[in-house]
Amino acid sequence: MDKKRFLLYSTVFLIMGLSNTVIPVLPEIAAGNHGRYGAFASSLLFSGYFIGALLTMLPFGFFSDRYDKLKFVILAILLTLVSGLTLLLTDNLYILVIARFVEGTACGAFFPVAYTLLSEYEYRNRYIGEFNFLLNAGLALGVALAGYLAEWQIKNGILLFTLMAGILFTAGLLILAERSKIENVRVIASFNPPDMSSIAGNFINKKYLRIWIITFLMFGLTGVIIAFYPDYSKDFLSKTALGISIAALYVSAMATNILVGRMNLRYDHMIRTGIIIASIGTLVSIHYPIIGFSLIGIGSGTGLIGLPLAVSHMNIERGLAMGIFSTCTYAGLGLLPLFTGIFLDTLGFEKIFIISAVLLFLSIFLRDGLTKES
Repeated sequence: MDKKRFLLYSTVFLIMGLSNTVIPVLPEIAAGNHGRYGAFASSLLFSGYFIGALLTMLPFGFFSDRYDKLKFVILAILLTLVSGLTLLLTDNLYILVIARFVEGTACGAFFPVAYTLLSEYEYRNRYIGEFNFLLNAGLALGVALAGYLAEWQIKNGILLFTLMAGILFTAGLLILAERSKIENVRVIASFNPPDMSSIAGNFINKKYLRIWIITFLMFGLTGVIIAFYPDYSKDFLSKTALGISIAALYVSAMATNILVGRMNLRYDHMIRTGIIIASIGTLVSIHYPIIGFSLIGIGSGTGLIGLPLAVSHMNIERGLAMGIFSTCTYAGLGLLPLFTGIFLDTLGFEKIFIISAVLLFLSIFLRDGLTKES
C-alpha cells in the first residue's frame, strides 16, 4: 500500500471515530450546561458537527482542484486534533460547540479530497470499498470504545482518538515532506474566486440531479432510521437488542464495502441494487429490526461505492463534484430526519419509515446524462 492511500485510510478511521466518541457521553458532557440551557445544550453539541461539515465540504472541494490535495488531508487531521484537545480541556458550552463545528470542518476538508484521490486509482472500486469499510469501522469502534472507556473516565474515548490524531498528524507531515523532495507538486499561485452561478448550476443540472437526489435520499433514509428507531422500538425492543440491530447495520455495511468493492460491477448497477435493498430493508425493519438493519447496511454500503464512482464520470472538476456529493450525503443525514420529524405526530413512525422507503425506491426511475462505463 502506498503512503498516500495509507494516510487516507487512517484519516477516515480517525475522523469518524472521534466524531462518534461524543455520542455515548453526550448527556454527561452537556450536563454542566443543562441548568442554564436545558436539553438544547445536547442538541447544539450534536448538530455542531453536521453544520460544520455541511458548510465547508463544497468550498474545500472547490479549492482542492486548485491547490495540493494532500495538504487538505493534513489540514483535516490538524483540525481533528484541535477539536479533540478542545473537547478534552473545556466544559464551556460555547467552546464545546465551536470544537464540534471544527470537527465537522475537518470532515469537510477531508472527504471531497479523499474521494477525488481514490477515484484516480486504477483499482478505484476496491479502494473506495476499503475506504468505506474503515469509515464504518471508525463509526462503530468510536461509539463502542467511548462507551466502554467511559467506565473509568467520561472523556477517555475522546482522549484515545485525540492521541491517534497527534500521531497521524506527525506521520502526515513526514509523508508530505518526503513527497515534496521527490515530486513536483503543482500549486496555482493566483487565486480565482469561485463562480457561484456555475456551482449552483451543477447542483440543478439535469445530467447530475439524479445522483444528488439519490445521495440525499439514501443517506437521509439511514439518518431517519437511526434517529427515530430508539423511540419507535422502546416498547418492544430492549436496549441490548437495539444496540445489536444498529451494530448489524454497521457490520453489514463494512462487509458489503469489502465484497462489492472487489466485484467488477458498473456504478449504475451498484446504485440501483443499493436502492432496492435499502428500501426493502427499511420496510422489513418495521417488524424485524436485525434483518432490516442488515439489509439497510448492505444497500447503503453498495450505494456508497457506486455513487462516488458515478460522480467521477461527471464532466466537472473532480474536487468540486466530490464536494457536492459529500454535501448531499451530510445534508441527507442531518436534514431529512429533521424534516420528517415535523410530520411525526401526524403520521407516526411506521408511516414515516414507509414513505421514506417509497421515496428512495422511486428514485430508481430517475434518469441522468452521465457517460456510461464501457
